[in-house]
Amino acid sequence: MTDNSTQVANVRSYRMTNIDMMRGLVIIIMAIDHVRDYFYFAGTSLFLGDPAIDGGYYLTRWITHFCAPVFVFLAGTSVGLMEARRTRKELAKFLFTRGVWLIFCEIVLISTALTFRPLGDEMTGGGIFAFLQVLFALGVGMIALSGFLFLGARNCLIIGAIIVLGHNALGGIWPEAQPFAAPDDPMWVTLMTPGTFLVIPFYTVVLYPPIPWIGVILLGYGSTFIFKKEPEQRDALLRKIGLSLVGAFIVFRFIGVYGDPNPWQSQELGIISTIKDFFDVTKYPPSLLFLLITLGPMAIVCSYADRLNGWLKDTLVMFGRVPFAFYVVHFYLIHTLSVFYGMWQGFEAHQLIHMFPFYPEGYGTGLIGVYTVWLLVLVTLYPFCKWMMKLKNSRKDWWLSYL
Repeated sequence: MTDNSTQVANVRSYRMTNIDMMRGLVIIIMAIDHVRDYFYFAGTSLFLGDPAIDGGYYLTRWITHFCAPVFVFLAGTSVGLMEARRTRKELAKFLFTRGVWLIFCEIVLISTALTFRPLGDEMTGGGIFAFLQVLFALGVGMIALSGFLFLGARNCLIIGAIIVLGHNALGGIWPEAQPFAAPDDPMWVTLMTPGTFLVIPFYTVVLYPPIPWIGVILLGYGSTFIFKKEPEQRDALLRKIGLSLVGAFIVFRFIGVYGDPNPWQSQELGIISTIKDFFDVTKYPPSLLFLLITLGPMAIVCSYADRLNGWLKDTLVMFGRVPFAFYVVHFYLIHTLSVFYGMWQGFEAHQLIHMFPFYPEGYGTGLIGVYTVWLLVLVTLYPFCKWMMKLKNSRKDWWLSYL
């Protein structure tokens, strides 16, 4: 049976169960990645460039690639669906203020959750750590969309496509920068590439450079017309688009002429290592091929979402309707659990009150431990998220739109 609160939410014109289910799916997959950050063996790389990397770790890391592009794209789509109940001027004001709010939360709430050191960390030279990732990308994207939406959905679709298709052409021109390095990158460079700069008192790491992600949110907004079609037409079109994107990925990745700065090559370790290298595309910043192989499968899965029923779908929809609340709280929970786990392993608490790249050598667990903690996080957050969804469904307070 479908939860009554889910049925109530479905009557709202700007809510679509398939979109919320996709959000819920990527939210719980995202949690795997963040548990892995704080619990997998200290010092393990975020990236997948080593062809000899363990297969389980590779898959654990690779499946989380879907989270950011799907979430940012669907944020744009949701804006398009909201046009049915707000004027364009009202929507622009909401997007601008919500974008500012998300950037504020990234710097104040999320960065503090990552470090537990809101006043500065010796690991960053005493600076207050500001880690600009998904909420920052969403916030900047919403601020940009608050202006672009006056151009109309079709023009936004064209502009988004130009950004997504063309930004890799700047790869040999745009200066390179490096996250978690000395904070001497020019601030403007991080518009297109990850980097680190200092704005006293903030030691700022940009992992999600805004320009490519603005392209993704514009694509999502411009694609709203697909979700306004009758379900049968919509799902058929989503499947066609999804299969086309996956096919384009395979062709362009195999040719290797354009679309990703990390070319694949046949590996001496065998076919499995070669396949891993083939799918090792660039997330920071999101390359064209990265977006093809993440948004393509998203479209396919979304086309089948309405056919699913039962507790699993209801649970995914529930998480997908309170993504902000889940996102903020799950970081505090994961970091807190990691401190207790580190103390159980024999470390001092202060050694774990940092961001995970600075965790002490010898700390951590394997993938079985990671997935065990992940399930614990989901079970712990389930009642909170269900309460939050019921609150948002039953009340119309303006501030609930920001949570």
